[in-house]
Amino acid sequence: MSDRPFGRTGLTVSGVCVGTSALGSFPAQYGYEVDEDTAVATIRQVFDSPFTFIDTSNEYGGGASEERIGRAIAERGGIPDGYVVATKVDPLPGSTDFSGDRVRRSVEESLERLGLDRLQLVYLHDPEKISFEEGTAPGGPLEALIELRDQGVIEHLGVAGGPIDLELQYLATDAFDAVISHNRYTLVEQTAEPLIEDAARRGVAFVNAAPFGGGMLVKGPRAVPRYCYAPVAQATIDRVLKMEALCERHGVPLAAAALQFSVRDQRIASTIVGMSQPSRIEETIALLAHDIPDELWAELLPLAQVGRDGIEASAA
Repeated sequence: MSDRPFGRTGLTVSGVCVGTSALGSFPAQYGYEVDEDTAVATIRQVFDSPFTFIDTSNEYGGGASEERIGRAIAERGGIPDGYVVATKVDPLPGSTDFSGDRVRRSVEESLERLGLDRLQLVYLHDPEKISFEEGTAPGGPLEALIELRDQGVIEHLGVAGGPIDLELQYLATDAFDAVISHNRYTLVEQTAEPLIEDAARRGVAFVNAAPFGGGMLVKGPRAVPRYCYAPVAQATIDRVLKMEALCERHGVPLAAAALQFSVRDQRIASTIVGMSQPSRIEETIALLAHDIPDELWAELLPLAQVGRDGIEASAA
């Protein structure tokens, strides 16, 4: 897997980015715990793998994700050459404080946990928690991030959120070099298409998170009848069942098709895949290496295209 240019930053990253939200242990969302030794061993394995891009956040596991990554970084004597570690600023836990002062403190916490004196890439995380006007107001989070970048504490800025229209507003400020969208460019849904196109026009790196839609595109809709952790219409389930049957007919894991759907798109700088144990690295490499014939893509893509305007509405 060759590295890709990361927008206009001059950085290069692997086509798969290692997601670490579960690495700090988040059983409420993922249904399992991750102990510290397993988490550190996972990052050690990443540092010996083709995956040169790691994504974390101030809030993941209450800071445990960053701390565990920081332990692996310390063992290596710093971030290995050619690797990029990105994090995100978040409100004070349990509060709605997303002020400029909170952003500065969030960055300080991340620097301390990761054991670094500067951060390569920092995203404004889930900006939908406040209004765009609040996010861009004097003394607000965007102003604080720009100041930290100008001071050299942060090298590059990104925005990572859900609502596409809001992310388009943030890109229009021309302050950001990268944007993350989650669950909105998959075999099921492609409502991120306008954001991908806008990012490409601006030279902004587009990072696609959650290519498996929260598990439906790994275990199948019978086992996981939810998309993005929420129930979905029967029409969506039926559509994914058809995808699953097509993949089975060609001897291709549904997860391989779901991952390669994102990675094969050259407009996408990197695709975030969550990894919470060392074995996930080799499993992901295998999914990437699985041959998918053109005939299967010809059958899958029309089913995927239904999701250009969003997933099917529930009859309820």
